[in-house]
Amino acid sequence: MKILLILAVAVIATNAGDYPKPGYPTYGTYYDYGPTPYNFAWAVKDDYFHNDYAHHESSDDKGYVSGSYRTLLPDGRTQTVTYKANDYTGYVADVKYDREAKYHEYKPAAYRYQAYSSYPKYQPAYKPAYPSPAYPAKY
Repeated sequence: MKILLILAVAVIATNAGDYPKPGYPTYGTYYDYGPTPYNFAWAVKDDYFHNDYAHHESSDDKGYVSGSYRTLLPDGRTQTVTYKANDYTGYVADVKYDREAKYHEYKPAAYRYQAYSSYPKYQPAYKPAYPSPAYPAKY
């Protein structure tokens, strides 16, 4: 019986190395994959909420990325950023603004002092279901 058990353990121990280990990368593992070309674009134009955004970008198989994005600013101008990026020159951006900034004239709200007596008296939100206690009068 003991020999059979030792033989079974030896067979399991020798077969344990045959199965591949999970492919989780360990700390410090670096995979050097080449750049993957891609192209994408999106845009939002909502006149009711004054949202106007757009972005498009493309990349080639050498790691050269170029693109631009556009944003409508709160002062009415449109900011356009055109950029290029790669491993040698880094991120290089060109920022341009369209139109002139428009600011509304500041008009402070009229402040009217309200006397304390004009505020409504405090009223509890509910009426208690029990009567208030009656205390005997002092002599």
